[in-house]
Order: sequence, then C-alpha cells, then structure tokens
Amino acid sequence: MKLSLDRVSARHPAARPNSPAALQSLELEVASGEQVAVIGPSGAGKTTLLHVLACALRPTAGAVRLDGRDPWQLPRSELQRLRGEFFLAPQVPPLPPRQRVVTAVLAGRLPHISLAHSLRSLFYPTGITQADAALARFDLSDKLFARVDRLSGGERQRVGLARALLAQARLLLVDEPLSALDPSRAAQALASLTQAAGETAATLVTTMHDVPMALRTFPRIVGLRDGALMFDLPAAEVTAERLHALYEQKLDELQGNAALDEPPAPAPLPVQMHCR
Repeated sequence: MKLSLDRVSARHPAARPNSPAALQSLELEVASGEQVAVIGPSGAGKTTLLHVLACALRPTAGAVRLDGRDPWQLPRSELQRLRGEFFLAPQVPPLPPRQRVVTAVLAGRLPHISLAHSLRSLFYPTGITQADAALARFDLSDKLFARVDRLSGGERQRVGLARALLAQARLLLVDEPLSALDPSRAAQALASLTQAAGETAATLVTTMHDVPMALRTFPRIVGLRDGALMFDLPAAEVTAERLHALYEQKLDELQGNAALDEPPAPAPLPVQMHCR
C-alpha cells in the first residue's frame, strides 16, 4: 500500500483542544511494500503518525492518501473496508488476560471472517496450525494454549506481533515493538516481523526507541521531533551528528548512544536505557 501525507497536522487523541499539534505540516511518501523506521524523542509525534496512517485519527489540516485515495472522503462503509487492510499494533497489545494465546493470535483474522465464524472460534478455534506457525516465528510455540495473564510482558508483546502476521494486512503499523524485550529477543522478533512483511509485500512502518537496532534493520529512517520532519534518509546516511541534533536535550533516550561515533563534545553525557 502506497502512503502519502501532504502537509498533515494532527493532535494526539488524548490532547486538549487548544494544545499544540503533535504533527505539524508533515510531508511523507512511502512506497508500496517499503519498510520504514520512525525515530525521535518522546513527544515527537511518532504514535500520532501511526494513528493518522491507520485512519484512526483525522488530520486537522492537510491530506492523507492511501493508494491515491483520501480515506476521509470515502463513504463510511468503504472506509471500514479500507481499515480492514491495516493492522495497527500498539506498544502494549490489548490482550484480554483470561484469553488463550491461540485465540488472541487468531483475532488478527477478524476483519476477514464473518461474525458467526468469529464467535464460533472463541470456543472451537479454527486455524490453530496458522496460529502455531506465527507464534513459532517469535519462539512462542510452547505458549499456544497458555493464558495471556500468565505471560511475561515481553511474551505478550511477541504475541501481539504474531497476531499481526495473521491479519493479511497490506499495511502494518507497529508502535515500539521491542520495548519489553531483551536485546537478543528484540533482534529475533524484529527480523521475523520484517521478513514476514517482505514475504507478503506489506508496507511496514514501525516506530523505534532502539535507534541502533533501527539502523541495522531498516533501509530507511525517518526522524521526527516536535511533530516536524527532521530527516528522511537511507540508514547509512544517518550520522551520529544527525542523531544528536534530533534528540538534542533528550540524549538519554538515544539507546545505544555509546556504540555510535560521538561528535566532539565538552564532556560525555550519561546514557540511560529505559522504555517509554
């Protein structure tokens, strides 16, 4: 799916009406099947961008086009069908605690099955083989029939990613997919996600807090700060100087900062590793 944002401004869903826009006159083009990582400090507008692309948040100015169509000009029924071609994965997956993992993963198919089928699947899951295969890509096959409330935070996050693989989506929008994972699990999960998106030619836009991981994995990096586009470059052209300018007074959020080539500075800055 091809994405186009033309001078788009938007407020975060939880923002007050008179608060500054989370996105400000943003222009962005993403080709069909492309894989892009969006980075930037807290409050940069990354999550708001995903909600705009998912047609979950209407821009206050500018235009969004998906495959050349403005979704907000479509009849409601067509807009609903279009939304069925997206999958928005939040940082904390909304998984019912008493639900079985197999049911949570199979929920990714809901836009493509009937109401009767979905209700029947709650009691007699169909597609268990597909759910198991998706979980296996994230090393979670042994959790197929476990209850969600007995999973760790990292396991829940990987279940959310496995659900994305069953969504048959043309556009995958993933918000901070690695925040609860250790480095080894994070690398494996991100490799599985990007590989699966490539196999189906799905467009993938992911917000990333781990900057070095984003640079190693994604061919294209978009840098946001205060709702504005700071750069849109191939990963190889994202220098340490550009990253320091992007994060400015929030260098503590630049994970892996010590591994980057530091530009000259009066004194080294402390690096804290944490998740938002």
